[in-house]
Amino acid sequence: MDRLVAMQTLVRVVDTGSFSAAARELGSTQSAVSKQVAALERLLGAQLLARSTRALKLTDAGQRYVEQARRLVAEVAEAESELRAGEHQLQGWLRVAGSVAFGRLELMPLVQSFLGAHPGVQVDLRLDDGFIDLIEQGIDVAVRIGDQPDSSLVARRIGTARRAVLACHDYAARLPAGLNMPREPADLRQHNCVVYSELRTRDVWSFDAGPGAGVPLGQAVSVQVGGNLRSNSSEAVRTAVISGIGLAYAPTWLFVDELARGDVQIVMPHWLGRDMPIQLVSPQQRRLSAKVRAFGDHLAQGLASR
Repeated sequence: MDRLVAMQTLVRVVDTGSFSAAARELGSTQSAVSKQVAALERLLGAQLLARSTRALKLTDAGQRYVEQARRLVAEVAEAESELRAGEHQLQGWLRVAGSVAFGRLELMPLVQSFLGAHPGVQVDLRLDDGFIDLIEQGIDVAVRIGDQPDSSLVARRIGTARRAVLACHDYAARLPAGLNMPREPADLRQHNCVVYSELRTRDVWSFDAGPGAGVPLGQAVSVQVGGNLRSNSSEAVRTAVISGIGLAYAPTWLFVDELARGDVQIVMPHWLGRDMPIQLVSPQQRRLSAKVRAFGDHLAQGLASR
């Protein structure tokens, strides 16, 4: 038994969730994949996977072993990749994580062009608006918007997400008589505000006075807003705005096409929203990866041009 091959097989079984899916990905058979894992278990003298008719689950020993195996497999692949001349020779899997809406609207076009530039690379893209443990999930690099509180990860800023209060024309048209669209932050208290609950600030929206705000330039104002809808999904917030449910304090990239068509408008343009950094974060052991560096450069250039 080739121990490295067996470790690679085990990692793919865990990542894909089944022997059959791993076999398809590896161009092998389910029986061969099962035998590889069983041989590794015999060698180690420990059960790594708890098998049932419905699902596979790592045992405690398997959880510990897979974390180390994943790291070793990645390092071997990286060492082989580094020996090849030029970045165009990059090889192997790159596991990328991001939020759902950013992944769909911004990340996918850049992943597509990255794959075109590096035909030897395969990308495993995990999209989730919730927290993902990069080390536990074997993620090489994640795109995160906002401050990075986890000091154990290596962060690289690759762009800026501009934020503004946004509304569609249907919302403005349905306002009751006597209620106008907001002109300053205090006016937001009278409106139905859709809150994105994944941010620490949630229903406290902060702004800085810009030219024409009627107060000293740069004056900071925060306001607590309310409404009948909040969500941990940026896609849900986007749909709520487009449907005319309410206003949202959101990144403008979430509404690029709608803003270009004029279907969605920026409210209170004289009050500047607080921008958020777009960061590429990696576990410490992946920070020097040639694939991670190349992917980061590609994203930074792509975001700047978009």
